[in-house]
Amino acid sequence: MKTGLEIRWHGRGGQGAKTAALLLADVAFKTGQYVQGFPEYGPERMGAPITAYNRISKNPIRVHSNIYTPDLVVVVDETLLHSVDVTAGLKENGAIIINTPQSKEEVLPLLRGYQGRVYTVDARTISVETLGKNFPNSPMLAAAVAVSGIMSREQFIAEMQSSYEHKFAKKPEVIEGNMRALSMTFDVLEKALEEDRLAV
Repeated sequence: MKTGLEIRWHGRGGQGAKTAALLLADVAFKTGQYVQGFPEYGPERMGAPITAYNRISKNPIRVHSNIYTPDLVVVVDETLLHSVDVTAGLKENGAIIINTPQSKEEVLPLLRGYQGRVYTVDARTISVETLGKNFPNSPMLAAAVAVSGIMSREQFIAEMQSSYEHKFAKKPEVIEGNMRALSMTFDVLEKALEEDRLAV
């Protein structure tokens, strides 16, 4: 694909990586972009490693294969760093986002020499604080949007508010918790992105 963005998600069954990829496709579609969001089906079971993908482009997408050279990788479960080559095919001018309480420096040794941009976000702590449970997919969705820049923060927040209001019409506390999770994650990533810009 000559234009657009390709994303690969790594998670475990039940953590919401597939849901996050589909939500990202949905919200990008609402902003007028062409999208794909799909999981790679293997032996699906709770806790098993899963992979999901997104293609997002301003032009029609003609490719329908898995993604082998992503621009962005999102790791929803840091334990996968020990067993899965999450940086396989990842472009050197791309980026990887990892759900972990550790710093970028602490996870770098697990990334097999990857030289591109690395971001970490403690999605577990954010989701527990805002939702009362470990639902890492909402924070990691916000992280993917923040790092990729596929839409503005304001546009993303507005579309997600609308989506959650439709999905959780009778659970206002869930809507509020999710919106707080998205905003907190954006704050973390915007700070990291600004530090990167200043370091150049």
